Amino acid sequence: MTGMKEGAGEDPFADDVEPESRDDKSSDAISREEAGTERETETTVERQQSRQRTIQIPYKFRRDGVQDGRTRVPLFLQPETKNAERDALREMEERFNDDVSLTDLREALVRVGLEHLDEAETHLEEWGYGMTFDD
Repeated sequence: MTGMKEGAGEDPFADDVEPESRDDKSSDAISREEAGTERETETTVERQQSRQRTIQIPYKFRRDGVQDGRTRVPLFLQPETKNAERDALREMEERFNDDVSLTDLREALVRVGLEHLDEAETHLEEWGYGMTFDD
């Protein structure tokens, strides 16, 4: 006895005959099918990468303190701006139902201002920028 049952080591696909050559039409269809599969794979990979970017931990939770990753800059505010900032902080804390860091609020306000330079220009003009005293 050899120890193996009959047929245990046989190739179950041995009777399948692989076509020796494909005609042009079936070859084209297979090529299109393979290309479609490659595109689907690329799309799936792109979606996974997009999700990975979306799942990144927000700055608030990945830092050790409010000053992490920031450069200290002096900020001097007029009294009415300081009052508006205080009101904005209260408003944001109500909206989030949570404490909001004044440093985070200030940077958010600066970033929004950077996205709206035309409005910032208007404030600067009110303060006298762009005025000339030429005849």
